[in-house]
Amino acid sequence: MNFITKSFTELTLTELYQILQLRSEVFVVEQDCVYQDVDFKDQKAMHVFGIKNDKIVAYTRIFKPGDYFKKASIGRVVVKENQRKFGYGHQIMKVSIDAIKKYFKVDEITISAQKYLQKFYESHQFKQVGEGYLEDGIPHIRMDKS
Repeated sequence: MNFITKSFTELTLTELYQILQLRSEVFVVEQDCVYQDVDFKDQKAMHVFGIKNDKIVAYTRIFKPGDYFKKASIGRVVVKENQRKFGYGHQIMKVSIDAIKKYFKVDEITISAQKYLQKFYESHQFKQVGEGYLEDGIPHIRMDKS
């Protein structure tokens, strides 16, 4: 797996298309959730993605403090369904956390996590903050990492 981090303007059209396709495949089709994925936040984000056999199979977008939450943040964490057994979710999170340190020079991170993934994020030292809430009809929790 080769991991790459790029700004929005550095993405090729093929990379952007594969990213949007992967996000749609998982968040809209697999999770059966109708929501507006193209939210005009991609332009502010750094895009972290993993390539295997010339295809993007893992992805996140990261934000500097103030661009999404008060703290830096990671969102749209996604791994292609048939690639999840290889641990790429953990790898993309580690790369994303390291990218936040490298590009934004901070350690504190806030995420809006799907509730069923709480233990996954806890394994990366995130802790739940506050009560759960619905986001696009899916139970979520805020989690922070210091």
